[in-house]
Amino acid sequence: MVDLTEFLWIMWLVFVIVCVIIELLTLEFTFLMIAAGSLLGGLGANLLGAEWWVQILAAAVLSALLLFTIRPLLLRTLDRNSSPALTNVDALAGMSGRVTTTVTDVGGYVRLANGETWTARLDDAAPNDPLAEGTRTIVVRIEGATAVVAPASPIASPAEPTSPEGA
Repeated sequence: MVDLTEFLWIMWLVFVIVCVIIELLTLEFTFLMIAAGSLLGGLGANLLGAEWWVQILAAAVLSALLLFTIRPLLLRTLDRNSSPALTNVDALAGMSGRVTTTVTDVGGYVRLANGETWTARLDDAAPNDPLAEGTRTIVVRIEGATAVVAPASPIASPAEPTSPEGA
């Protein structure tokens, strides 16, 4: 009669592969830690000739150890310095543009740096002088389908070195 415990190493490999596949779908390092614990603890104990219950215990202990020690470090390392990327309308605030049709506090059009043309109006905090065509603007916020803009502050050019006259 065939002793099925001789083929326990195949069960460990299949379990590890299933855990890795689940990890690829979840990306939370939980199943990766279980897979590593099963590979090192379970399969390792099997290859050393341990009883089946020792293999399961070793896999469980090592998986728990990895889950509560290594996983939090990995998650902290990956989350460090990560700020969510702004998308859609949120990404437009602060974007520069040029006036294509005179912009007043009632309306107008601007072409933004990303190539989109938006209806626009002046920000309440901006001077009430209309912005002429070609004027550089900055998007302050988006209200519905209208970009609220303010005139861009002129970029200060570096001071040119003065040469002494008559030298």
